[in-house]
Amino acid sequence: MPVRLPPLTDRASRILLEGLVDYAGLFAPASLAMPNAVRNYAHYRAAGSGYILGRFICPAQSLALFSATADPLLPRDAGAIPWRLSATASPDLASDLAEIAAFNERHRVCFEECGARVDAYEIKATSVGDIERIAAATPRDLLTFIEIPLDGDIDANIAAVARAGRHAKVRMGGTTADMVPSPDVVVRFFAACIVHGVTAKATAGLHHPLRGTYRLTYEPDAATGRMYGFLNVALAVAHLENGGSEAEAIALLEEADAGRIEFSDLHVAWHGPDRTLTFTRDALQQMRAQGLLSFGSCSFTEPVDESRALGWL
Repeated sequence: MPVRLPPLTDRASRILLEGLVDYAGLFAPASLAMPNAVRNYAHYRAAGSGYILGRFICPAQSLALFSATADPLLPRDAGAIPWRLSATASPDLASDLAEIAAFNERHRVCFEECGARVDAYEIKATSVGDIERIAAATPRDLLTFIEIPLDGDIDANIAAVARAGRHAKVRMGGTTADMVPSPDVVVRFFAACIVHGVTAKATAGLHHPLRGTYRLTYEPDAATGRMYGFLNVALAVAHLENGGSEAEAIALLEEADAGRIEFSDLHVAWHGPDRTLTFTRDALQQMRAQGLLSFGSCSFTEPVDESRALGWL
């Protein structure tokens, strides 16, 4: 399974958040050096909120540097949970796959009890032909997330991802406001994923729990932009998975009022303007298994601390 989900005896928030945040501290706008990002990841794993942490995101061409940096911090005890990594693509797919194979061989001896493993790969495609080329080149046992362009034929591209038996990736923002897609485009992407049975991950612009206007970078004079929250996206996907309307999914994406969101042990509810939508633990587990597998964030503390401040953790 791409995501290790908790049992349904867990609280709704645990089911929603388990392994949800892939840590991308190496990438903009954080742009940390490898030693800083690796130390952060080790610290987050050990913290009480470590269950929310997913994979460490690393450029494929930086995997050797990761090994050299992370080796002293990798788990060595019998029964320890290994670090899992997702490698992002360079322009040279063949070289990326060679780096991934070399990394996994280097760590293979101790992976059963400790160490690290690259088990996912993230790469952009510009066309159906591109998707087919990527699928033909990548091993079937490597979880491959193919980022498709949102200004193209979303349905045709997702259908191609489905035929290839791979996963989709959507870019939800960036360092400029124009990189944030419109709600109807986001809904179109996830609706196509559901129709074609494709699971997906999101990246960029989801550091915060709810929709709002936030700084686009960490510079003191950074411009601001209207960004989505990760909870907006998760609930919108859960609604679509349950046969909900695209109009209500758009309303969920646009929700900025934390007072309309209710967490309990058994469910998450959205008290919308016209009716209340209730997402049970089963619905949330289905969303995580078949809809939104994870999202990449260059910050782990923002989504965790802000969720805690809202009383959701």
